[in-house]
Amino acid sequence: MNMVNRRKSMVVRGTAVLLVVLAVALAADAGRKKTKDELPTAEVSFVVLKDDNGKPVRNAGVVLHLVDEKDKQERGGLELKTDQDGKCSMDGIPYGKVRVQVLASGFQTYGEDYDVTQPTMAITIKMKRPGEMYSIYNGQPSGESQKPEDSAKSPPPQPK
Repeated sequence: MNMVNRRKSMVVRGTAVLLVVLAVALAADAGRKKTKDELPTAEVSFVVLKDDNGKPVRNAGVVLHLVDEKDKQERGGLELKTDQDGKCSMDGIPYGKVRVQVLASGFQTYGEDYDVTQPTMAITIKMKRPGEMYSIYNGQPSGESQKPEDSAKSPPPQPK
């Protein structure tokens, strides 16, 4: 009977040691930082429209960059293209800050940071046409522009 008690005692001790080791391992795992693969992700969809009439902008490049805690964009990135309806989407974007840039021929480049905090997000971007070009030669008297080399040759104004 002594042998049976000894065996039971060993099983109880072994189980207790196993439970302690398991508890320590779980506590260590809970305290560590999660890797990018373990972070929650979202599906982000984009609609790119013309600002003046609300029509879709097709074949626009939507570039996504993850942004770290110091507001610096991480290396790499992802480029999407809009379809004929001005839409594109990406699944698997990690929660956090994402820098979005949109490039389309005939439009100003768009850039904005977004916080991804929900499992699905829809972002509408309105693209503006380029503004009027400014020149130092505009607004000259008689409608003619004066070139810098012409003004360098003219005599300086005389003091009165």
